Amino acid sequence: MNQNQLQPKAVFDCFAQVNQVPRPSKREEKMIEFLTNFGHKLGLPTKVDETGNVAISKPATKGFEHLRPVILQSHMDMVCEKNNDVDFDFDRDAIQTYIDGEWMRAKGTTLGADDGIGVAMEMAILMADDIEHGPIQCVFTRDEETGLSGAEGMKSGFMEGDFLINLDSEDEGQIFVSCAGGANTTAEFPFDTVPTPAGYVGLKVSLKGLTGGHSGDDINKNRANANKLLVRFLADQMEQTDLRLADIQSGGLHNAIPREGVAVIAVPEDFKHQLVANLNVYLADVREEFEKTEPDLNITVDSAPLPAAVQKSEQTRPMLLALRAMHNGVYAMSQTIPGFTETSSNLASIRLKEGKVCIVTSQRSSLMSNRKNMSACIRAALELGGAQNIKTGDGYPGWATNPNSVLVKKAVETYHELFGKDPIVLGIHAGLECGLFSVKYPHLDMVSFGPTLRGVHSPDERLLIPTVQMVWDHLLLLLKNIPEA
Repeated sequence: MNQNQLQPKAVFDCFAQVNQVPRPSKREEKMIEFLTNFGHKLGLPTKVDETGNVAISKPATKGFEHLRPVILQSHMDMVCEKNNDVDFDFDRDAIQTYIDGEWMRAKGTTLGADDGIGVAMEMAILMADDIEHGPIQCVFTRDEETGLSGAEGMKSGFMEGDFLINLDSEDEGQIFVSCAGGANTTAEFPFDTVPTPAGYVGLKVSLKGLTGGHSGDDINKNRANANKLLVRFLADQMEQTDLRLADIQSGGLHNAIPREGVAVIAVPEDFKHQLVANLNVYLADVREEFEKTEPDLNITVDSAPLPAAVQKSEQTRPMLLALRAMHNGVYAMSQTIPGFTETSSNLASIRLKEGKVCIVTSQRSSLMSNRKNMSACIRAALELGGAQNIKTGDGYPGWATNPNSVLVKKAVETYHELFGKDPIVLGIHAGLECGLFSVKYPHLDMVSFGPTLRGVHSPDERLLIPTVQMVWDHLLLLLKNIPEA
């Protein structure tokens, strides 16, 4: 299969256009301009709000004017992650895609199907003259990935419709009807330095090859967290020798499970060979622990220039112990939805910047009380370790299930009509903009679905091509069957 054979052709052609436009979170100006020009060229009413969200409206197909208005919604930004050996500028370069069997991937970067494929579906509907639907409004929000600030900044009245279909889910055959709320907790550890003692050697500890993924959707898949593995090794060695920390750069985005990390340390020269031996044992242990989920896990120790200065040891020890003790991963499973993750936390990044070790974590839960408790647990570990400027942000709300949803009923009926089986109706342990919409537009009846994606928020992101046709067919049939006004 080559790019020209992909079906539905209109959707993949639009996705190819989307991937030509740089759209990092918080830097979506080129995408806003692209979408605005797209709507104007079609002669459709197009508007941009003060936050940068774009809305393009399309009247009903002849004969379908009696249907109630529907909002189709996706986010225009993408997570920008690349492999270290890839030369790529997300502010300038186009995403390079290729076909791998039934999957579409990108060359060394995130694919941008989260949520570029949702954007492409909306574009294809706006362009089409042979799709039957009632009045629709296609909404493209900005900055979903780094704080939902597009949806947060949207004022009531910008969107117009009775129903909303969010095209930002990642498992075909699943219809999402609720989502978790979340918040970030951040802190800074002091990093006061002293001259490196005499008789020490510099070493660089590098951890890479982890699977990574979405810190909500993938948190229950027993994937390793690079930050936790790196801290664990450093803390173990600290118990055996006078380990000194010179630098640490580990993890990245708040909503991604960390894949890589590097620390520069100094240890007594006569301990160097013992540390290497300890690493071999440690690597064997963690490979066994993550045998199924992390086949490419690797940790190396290389000689490095002796750093001139290192963190005071009385600061390093409590910091490493606090980070080691900090909870990471699933905290509680739902008591009402079997197999559904209720509460979790992700240690997202540990980075030395401007004389401080900056910590970023994220907590999620479908129960606000447990999200608040999880954030409090993280703050407690940080405070006990001597961190400063510990803060939990306001976060974003969850989206509660509507047991009387007409749209969910129609979505299930049309799916069964197409495929002869019922879809799975469930919640998602990730933030969806539907949570914010449910506050600003409480009248909206909403669902979320989309094609199958794997490895999102990492360079392993991939799109299962056959599921795009399935979701497209389902979306078009659902639009034809929206209730009458």
